Amino acid sequence: MSEPTTGTAAATGFAGGADVPRPAGGDALLLGVDTGGTYTDAALLDAARLPEGAAAVIAKAKALTTRDDLGRGIAAAVDAVLAAGHVPPGRIGLVSLSTTLATNALVEGQGGRAALIMIGFDPADLGRQGLAEAIGQDPLIAVAGGHDPHGTERAPLDREGLAAALDGLAVEAVAICGHFGVRNPAHELAARDIVRALTGLPVTCSHELSAQVGGPRRALTALLNARLVGMIAGLVASAEAMMAARGIAAPLMVVRGDGALVSAEFARLRPIETILSGPAASLVGASFLTGLGDAIVSDIGGTTTDIAVLHGGRPRLDPAGAEVGGLRTMVEAVAMTTHGLGGDSEVALDERQTGAAVLLGPRRLVPLALLGAEHGAAVPAALERQLSRAVPGELDGRFLLRVGPAEAPGLGPAEAALLASLDAAPVAADEALRTRPRRIALKRLVERGLVRVAGFTPSDAAHVVGLHAGWDARSAELGAALMARRRGVDGRPVAADGLVLARAVIEALIARSAEHVLDAAFAADGFGEPGLARATLAQAALRRHAGLVCPRLSLSVPLVGLGASAPVYYPRVAEMLDAPPVIPGHADVANAVGAVAGQVRITRQATLTQPAEDRFRLHLAAGTRDFAGFEDARRAAETALEAEVRAAATLAGAAEVALTRRWEVREAEIEGRRVIVEAELIATATGRPRIAAGFAPPGLPPGFAGL
Repeated sequence: MSEPTTGTAAATGFAGGADVPRPAGGDALLLGVDTGGTYTDAALLDAARLPEGAAAVIAKAKALTTRDDLGRGIAAAVDAVLAAGHVPPGRIGLVSLSTTLATNALVEGQGGRAALIMIGFDPADLGRQGLAEAIGQDPLIAVAGGHDPHGTERAPLDREGLAAALDGLAVEAVAICGHFGVRNPAHELAARDIVRALTGLPVTCSHELSAQVGGPRRALTALLNARLVGMIAGLVASAEAMMAARGIAAPLMVVRGDGALVSAEFARLRPIETILSGPAASLVGASFLTGLGDAIVSDIGGTTTDIAVLHGGRPRLDPAGAEVGGLRTMVEAVAMTTHGLGGDSEVALDERQTGAAVLLGPRRLVPLALLGAEHGAAVPAALERQLSRAVPGELDGRFLLRVGPAEAPGLGPAEAALLASLDAAPVAADEALRTRPRRIALKRLVERGLVRVAGFTPSDAAHVVGLHAGWDARSAELGAALMARRRGVDGRPVAADGLVLARAVIEALIARSAEHVLDAAFAADGFGEPGLARATLAQAALRRHAGLVCPRLSLSVPLVGLGASAPVYYPRVAEMLDAPPVIPGHADVANAVGAVAGQVRITRQATLTQPAEDRFRLHLAAGTRDFAGFEDARRAAETALEAEVRAAATLAGAAEVALTRRWEVREAEIEGRRVIVEAELIATATGRPRIAAGFAPPGLPPGFAGL
């Protein structure tokens, strides 16, 4: 990543950003904001120039993401981009956010504490789809009830048992999943009402997030949604407060994981749909900025590298649902692979090998160079103290920072004591973690997002070798020296000095990036075996082995590199893959650009089943209805679903809605008769988001679908 040249924000203005008073009925400016793991980016686009693609960008800015209070980073980026564009806040007709917040939370195992209510499931169901592992230490409440595949009640809902289990529950939100709840949501809705009445907590029902059967994965999706409710609500509230303070009276949108835009209110209710929001926005931005229809797009940020394929100007969607942090959800999203590899990835060493065997990620650390820049001489002083010792320490080069208050609910004694001992200023880990119980407690505090760890990262390595500047290079150099003197299996230092170690980290980042891109290409081509990029022949090709055999691998499409550090690393990555490198202008803020280039798109489903020869049952989110004939059921489905999807699109912020629908009918032949097994109606509403009153609606580049 590239750092701001001065202070905590950097901005650039372009032609077309003159300070012009807002005309009645004139063209709006569109403000896109992306909150990444390290930086919050902002971009201003002229709505009238959207058909010109990248030329519509009139200003861009970066500010450090303030994870303890995201609003400060958002405000700094917005103020910087408004200043760079020389425009008053009143010119803003639309604000849209993309965020890696939900993605990073799942990758790093963070999120609020949530309870999962399972209605009518067997204990064996918990072992499926990784549900038991995902629940972890959070409360699980299993009660009787549930329905069969036709939506008929199997057993009454155990209302008394549920009420008893809620007594004294210490969680931030609740998720509910009923057996075949998508075929009849009655028990989920009843349980929701009980939870709200007794606890007042936010509630997520699984049928609201997906119409697919498959209870364990639906339960997992609902649980993750519940864990993210508070986090996304906080982000939206921060953005709304920023807008109000600056007099920006415009709709606020959020990018969903499939690249579509939804209103802030919609995102509050369904935060799980914002996983892969940032990566999806980068795809929209890549298509908008490059005009390419076919490409592999790789976006390297501070915490993750996100890789996806553009085909025909649109992203490939994952038919199995988004997978993040090893968890497969039912959220429709781009077919994106997300890896814990970025500029702020944790650098570790495999000390079982000689030399600097570098391991990267998946955990994100605060870079030492950033820590030194933010907190002054105390950081290099602590590193120099550690370097002065004759024997390397296990915790050398690590610092701890408390996020938020000194107390938090649900902590054990050791966790509470450690949290209380920390501050927002960095504390050297070798001083804070003198006992084993405290080291164990740290893991839980990090998982809860209550403590951040600082240490050596690729961003620090880039400072050491001179690829980046702007933070505290001295802290980075000391961190590299501390790591270089660690001992390998042969008892020797793993590197001759900090510079050698830093170069090894940079080379490891480039190599890992090439492997991840190659694996994504293999997967898109239908190769089922994972990890092919680490096979012997693939490794030989990537490293340009030249002997009796000279294996070569190449991509047939350009490799688009996005992210502030893409110009540094991705020409080398593309060279390893024998692919044309494309680093578009504004690659450093592609997510922010993509945040306002997309469209609102809402899809809803209705299902028809035939529980008896003369009866057809319509399954909707509001409940079930029976009909004597198929055509009557079909017409009712179309009428009800059209109203539902139009209402949802309006809630999601669409100005004018275009509707499409299709039927998928599955039949079987029984005793010479064609019988409908299941019929599914899929309706989709699309439209550009609403612009603040008084502005003309924006255009779009020719052929650009807005993903």
